[in-house]
Amino acid sequence: MKFKPTEYKLLNVASGRVFEDRGWTLADPEADSPSLVRAVYANKKFTPRDDLDGLYRYAEWMPVLRTLKNSHAPVTYHSKGLGKHLGLDNLYITFSGWYPKIGAQMGTCTFKETEAYSVLARIPRGEKRTLVVQSAGNTARAFAQVCSDNDIPIVVCIPSDSQQDLWFRRKLNSCVKLVAVPHGCDYYDAIRLGDKLCQDGSRFFAEGGAKNVARRDGMGTTVLSAVEKIGRIPDAYFQAVGSGTGAIAAWENNLRLIEDGRFGSNKMKIFVGQNAPFTLLYDSWKSGRRELAELDPETGRHQAETILAKVLSNRKPPYSLAGGLFDALSDSHGDAFTATNEQIVYWIMRFRELEGTFLYPAAATAVQALATAAAEGKVGKEDVIMLNATGGGFMEAMGRGYVLKGPDLVIDPDLPADEIINRVSGLF
Repeated sequence: MKFKPTEYKLLNVASGRVFEDRGWTLADPEADSPSLVRAVYANKKFTPRDDLDGLYRYAEWMPVLRTLKNSHAPVTYHSKGLGKHLGLDNLYITFSGWYPKIGAQMGTCTFKETEAYSVLARIPRGEKRTLVVQSAGNTARAFAQVCSDNDIPIVVCIPSDSQQDLWFRRKLNSCVKLVAVPHGCDYYDAIRLGDKLCQDGSRFFAEGGAKNVARRDGMGTTVLSAVEKIGRIPDAYFQAVGSGTGAIAAWENNLRLIEDGRFGSNKMKIFVGQNAPFTLLYDSWKSGRRELAELDPETGRHQAETILAKVLSNRKPPYSLAGGLFDALSDSHGDAFTATNEQIVYWIMRFRELEGTFLYPAAATAVQALATAAAEGKVGKEDVIMLNATGGGFMEAMGRGYVLKGPDLVIDPDLPADEIINRVSGLF
């Protein structure tokens, strides 16, 4: 059966203006102030598609033009072990990773697959330019794998210090090029590199990060998985954050579900966690101000080197703009927490004992946030809680065998844009 593109328009969160998506719109061209745009779907009802495979089960609330092969949806289940350990009767874990025992089969072991399958399915067939994605690790692995499987050209920009995360079941298709910034650089430097590359709009185009509605609505399928399993909107939602994009996505789908009307009218409290000492979003929220806290580049780079959950080290997150994380936390009466490296290691091992698989450090950060919230009475025994376990099962997945993908090019992000463009173009 031929797939019919999802019908939607775009909403400027700040102004309320609704307008047409011209193909790859990342912001309102008529905006007077910084604002995310949000997809407004023609179908106001949450309608899972039994006729579509994997993640595209939720295509009615994803801005996609087509479907791609090999996708898998997050799996939600009622926790027994962790819930009992924390004294929470209604804890539901939404797991994105490799855990065939519960039906979870994301081969890259991360919920970044939800982003990749949504973003890449938004690209029109026949697009001649090459997509550019910047990543601290997990996003790179997910986009590289999905592009390889579906023959979509891509340049993935990462820090050299994250290249150990680029492992795959088999050698990637040559349409995937990995470009790294040198040792000592961080995720923000990879972002700068990608931005310079995209100055050549005839050959490259930016994925857009949090500004891309497809990225957020792909990530938001975690909430749809939970609500489909639970039958109602949770009371509380927990996730580790680097940019906060996943938490924004959860909030947005919460609002859509309220509009549907069949799953409750409550706004689930958005609780987020960060790996200390890189706590930019935590510090910003605790300041009580919309403005992002100050973090000088050298301190940020040092903190990023120190933490275990390196994917949580975004120095320029979408916090302050309309529709960003500040608004999501404020509107939902949420809060932010921190986790030390030692606490993360504890929960990686404890989760394995209680739930049967290993978590990635970022997901273990969310477990620590949940444990802190429970200890402080911010969630109760009877509350319906969703824990977004954003990645896990990597020990089991890598045990099946893997190959590493090294950088095709290492390049200084401070070089002139023309030189970066020419050197990267030479890879194809």
